[in-house]
Amino acid sequence: MNLLTILSINLAVLFATTLTLWLLSLALRDVSIIDIFWGLGFVVVAWLSAALAGWPSNRCLLLVAITTIWGVRLSGYLAWRNIGEKEDRRYREMRSHWGDRFPLVSLFTVFWLQAAILWVVALPLQLGVRSTESLGWLDALGLAVWSVGLFFEAVGDVQLARFKADPENEGKVFDKGLWRYTRHPNYFGDFLIWWGFYLVAAAGGYWWTIFSPVLMGVLLMKVSGVVLLEKSISDRKPQYQSYVCRTNAFFPWFPKPQNQD
Repeated sequence: MNLLTILSINLAVLFATTLTLWLLSLALRDVSIIDIFWGLGFVVVAWLSAALAGWPSNRCLLLVAITTIWGVRLSGYLAWRNIGEKEDRRYREMRSHWGDRFPLVSLFTVFWLQAAILWVVALPLQLGVRSTESLGWLDALGLAVWSVGLFFEAVGDVQLARFKADPENEGKVFDKGLWRYTRHPNYFGDFLIWWGFYLVAAAGGYWWTIFSPVLMGVLLMKVSGVVLLEKSISDRKPQYQSYVCRTNAFFPWFPKPQNQD
């Protein structure tokens, strides 16, 4: 099957799936379910692309495998964390701002926007699975980068979840483990995950899809990740500013020494 057909089918499936999720969100009055779909959306795209391409190589198997491991873990974690909780603060603010128009607005600015971004970011996966070339050193490098990213993302999530599970930590700032070296180890891990995917796709000849990890990096650091989250944390936890002063926002490094009065 030709590339244009594969890309078109993937886009149609993503829009149809997110439309279904939007209808479910209306019944639940909870737009947060779209966040749970994020990781699984890439899994769907990877498997569908591979099937349509005819599973042509070991690189195809590798990309599908690592996408599935990452996507299922991420969506599973978000489902465990979010199901049964209130709608995410971001969406509650949007709901309050748009009033009666929010349901329709959310379809375009949340569900279908996320489908479009997912499709663009997933291009290394959609193209990489079509490669028929043998695996090489660049694939190994991509797998290594992906593995480090998965470690930061998964371990960071577990460490923070354990901290929040203790009622005595209510209102406190977590600065241990990986969170001692970066304020967002999970976002940094996701950043590496996408560079890992890209390197494997690049090894198959699709080097020009570099805009995918670059776009993901911009989203994580400047748009929907660090900036958006830290604004809400700073409003709720005044002591967070001390953490900001001594700890890198994104890329891990040793904490800065604090001045002693």
